[in-house]
Amino acid sequence: MTKAPQHPLLASLDDALPLRDFSLEQLESTAAEIRDVLCNLLATRTAHFASNLGVVELCLALHCEFDFRTDRLIWDTGHQIYPHKLVTGRYHQFETIRTAGGLMGYPNPAESEYDLFMTGHAGCSVSTAVGLRSGDVVGGNADRRTVAVIGDGAFPSGIVFEAMNNAGELEDDLTIILNDNKMSICPRVGSVANYLDRLRSNPFYTGLKHEVVRLLDKVPMFGDPAERLLAQMKEGVKAGLLGGMLFEELNIHYIGPIDGHDIALMRKYLAMVRDMKGPVLLHVVTEKGHGYKPAAADPVYFHTPPAFKDNDGDPITQSSDGLPPFTVHARDAIRDQMTDDKRVTVITAAMCQGTKLEPVREQFPDRFFDVGICESHAVAFAAGQCKTGLRPIVDIYSTFLQRSYDQIFQEVALQDLPVVFMLDRAGLTGPDGPTHHGLFDIGYMRLFPNIVMMAPGYAGELAPMLSAALAHDHPSGIRYPKASALQLDRIPAPVEIGKSETIRDGADGTIVAFGAMLDQALAAADLLAADGLEVGVVNARFVKPIDEEMVARTVPNGRFVVTVEEGAKMGGFGSAFLECANEQRLDTRVITTLALPDEFINHGDRNHLLHEHGLSPEAIAQTCRDAAGVAVV
Repeated sequence: MTKAPQHPLLASLDDALPLRDFSLEQLESTAAEIRDVLCNLLATRTAHFASNLGVVELCLALHCEFDFRTDRLIWDTGHQIYPHKLVTGRYHQFETIRTAGGLMGYPNPAESEYDLFMTGHAGCSVSTAVGLRSGDVVGGNADRRTVAVIGDGAFPSGIVFEAMNNAGELEDDLTIILNDNKMSICPRVGSVANYLDRLRSNPFYTGLKHEVVRLLDKVPMFGDPAERLLAQMKEGVKAGLLGGMLFEELNIHYIGPIDGHDIALMRKYLAMVRDMKGPVLLHVVTEKGHGYKPAAADPVYFHTPPAFKDNDGDPITQSSDGLPPFTVHARDAIRDQMTDDKRVTVITAAMCQGTKLEPVREQFPDRFFDVGICESHAVAFAAGQCKTGLRPIVDIYSTFLQRSYDQIFQEVALQDLPVVFMLDRAGLTGPDGPTHHGLFDIGYMRLFPNIVMMAPGYAGELAPMLSAALAHDHPSGIRYPKASALQLDRIPAPVEIGKSETIRDGADGTIVAFGAMLDQALAAADLLAADGLEVGVVNARFVKPIDEEMVARTVPNGRFVVTVEEGAKMGGFGSAFLECANEQRLDTRVITTLALPDEFINHGDRNHLLHEHGLSPEAIAQTCRDAAGVAVV
């Protein structure tokens, strides 16, 4: 006898179309099934949790009122995609999410026709939606509907206002869902957040406000002076009654706020805005973590909590082993520098939790700045602080710092200002996948004049690196991965700009490791020692300026040199090493560069991905054997 599925409604969905015929009771049961699936998932691995709990009813209502096989839907940010995946035919594969070869934790067009873009960062949904709608109008497909779902944390991003400026001018039909849960990853910040709070607390219901405005429009006016005065009075009354004037002035109709957990109400309003002409913003109020009391009470912790088992509403966290990550050492180094030097500030972009800066924020509230998901502003803001004599540290994920590329160029490097960039998540980020892997920062940072780029190989040298960066009167960057920091029983050699550190000598060849790959390089050298090969290991520390003396010393004295880095091969440390060797007219034929290939790397366990791409200790050792002409043992 076949066992009944644990979640029968979700199991019955090959796509989202049947949802349109579900009764309200069935939809509410589906919502309960989705939340149960999410809790079950967190028993096996870390994943985005509270944000997905908050959009369950919104997701169901959207799929009831639109057919997103043909209509357009963009989720911004994509980490709230789980309910959408569950109702679009991926329930039976859902247990594979965020594992190698399984479903991605973000939208993925390769998985489903319901996903249009990989959206792993924030702010771009409105722009892409405006483009989609414009393309459909130009292409003769104006009957297709376009919806962008954007959170209040992402909403202050500059590109959002650029897109709304364009949408209001084009006047194409477009629905923007503002998912307002008072949160980014951490509590949202800024004056836009305060404006949304005022809209949430407005005592007038949407219908009443518009009825008053409709009656005001019927008030007669007589004579030019009286007409002008009464018109001004009418507009003033409208502005006081009609919420969302910021959007209305941009020629975007504002509706709301409405309860985002009331499916019937949501369907009513979505049906209304679906048929409205021109761009419309529907303000939906949700609760991050809704439906699971611990997550609703602490949505910051439960944004991406460690794996836990639910015991009747009591989450029991699974034990985790391992050394503290580089991020913890970076946080402690920042705090120490701010304690010792009142000029030092720290700036982050809605990543206080991810960069583990909460203690710094509490200890130094006047010198901690969270600018929201506005990375370009963060860098230009830091440049402004530099001009006043402060020493700002910009602490942002490697992949998100890319959003401020022009400001790194124009406001920092060109001005030669001593901003210090702390590039967290530089390297493979495991289950977060291609939208989050920080693989390109070596290439995009080292090409600018004036910038120094470095990377710690082990825990003990991160603090002295930050000290050296803050003492340096030019811009600098320190990159480190989302990984446990290697602990070496040694006192780090003094950190000098452009100087490497030799960890061990070897007569047969050398492995030159940049950054956290020092761990794998040392393990590979140990494997080679068992083969009778004496292989030296150099902790490169700097990619710009690279240690020219180390390059000259390493290349001629060993039978081979293998460079190792956790980043893109093109433009990376290996490229810099070859450039330096070539300029010194050294024999570059003995140099092998190991790095990540010219492709977007899928999600999976970090160690698995390193092995897959030839960066595990075993793979590095085999490359050295091949370079040394030694047969495989």
